[in-house]
Amino acid sequence: MAVALGSGGARGYAHIGVIEALTARGYDVVGITGSSMGAMIGGLHAAGHLDEFADWAKSLTQRTILRLLDPSITAAGVLRAEKILDAVRDILGPITIEELPIPYTAVATDLLAGKSVWFQRGPLDEAIRASIAIPGVIPPHEVGGRLLADGGILDPLPMAPLAAVNADLTIAVGVSGSEVIDKREPEPGATVEWLNRMVRSTSALLDTSAVRSLLDRPTARAVLSRFGADTWSEDSDEEMRESDDALVDARGVPKLGSFEVMYRAFDIAQSALTRHMLSAYPPSLLIEVPRSTCRSLDFHRAAEVIEVGRALADQALDRLEAQPDTTDPPAIEG
Repeated sequence: MAVALGSGGARGYAHIGVIEALTARGYDVVGITGSSMGAMIGGLHAAGHLDEFADWAKSLTQRTILRLLDPSITAAGVLRAEKILDAVRDILGPITIEELPIPYTAVATDLLAGKSVWFQRGPLDEAIRASIAIPGVIPPHEVGGRLLADGGILDPLPMAPLAAVNADLTIAVGVSGSEVIDKREPEPGATVEWLNRMVRSTSALLDTSAVRSLLDRPTARAVLSRFGADTWSEDSDEEMRESDDALVDARGVPKLGSFEVMYRAFDIAQSALTRHMLSAYPPSLLIEVPRSTCRSLDFHRAAEVIEVGRALADQALDRLEAQPDTTDPPAIEG
């Protein structure tokens, strides 16, 4: 089977769980494509180092993630993220895409030409670096005179490269699926708590102790404010834990930081593009990981997001195996 892995920041950890579920059931992946985090996970699997990366990712804490993201206001993105790439390079070693035992394509976006770029040869780490350059967050990557950024800008779930792969089945794994809406009557305080988690979203990795030890400089605080974490005060821990009522307006609408607004807009655009691409290249099986699984920068939540991916994959494969003659690919949403 051939697999396409979509973009979506930390939700891309779910790809690891999907691949683990496929492997556990004896499926062979004979081709793999990916955008952004999907390109990273796909490349690690194709190189045979996904287990090593998963163990490393599960060990990451909020404090460690903050150091690895390496905030900056002088670069073309708010995060340099080269320390993360260095860790991935250490795991991969010097390897080219041509050397991989599984056909692999990483998708990036040429910012000057406005076109998707497929990496099917050359250094694997360079392909991953180009594909994960989230606009406004991680600086673009220059390759051969082209300024390259996140593959999810134009192709968040790259199905087209799988057309050349000889596979019995194709699986598409999107990680920007619809939010889960529970229509049951909420328990007292449950709605406020949900809003609290959502508003803190991208700044969830910035706990007070990490901020005090790593961001105790004017430059770093300016970066922190761009993440919508402008409620923190060095004088009072209580200001980091505002009352629930202060997190919504008079109509109950969540107050989102500027960074969260940007990321939500990016997610919505990616979802629309994904639906368009899936209509042109329908997979045998579609697995959708909901946006509510975690926030895009919650890279310290690897273990639980991997489990979500594994559970959704098992549900999807159960349906596929129970109905081998179905013509409509089941879509699994958490």
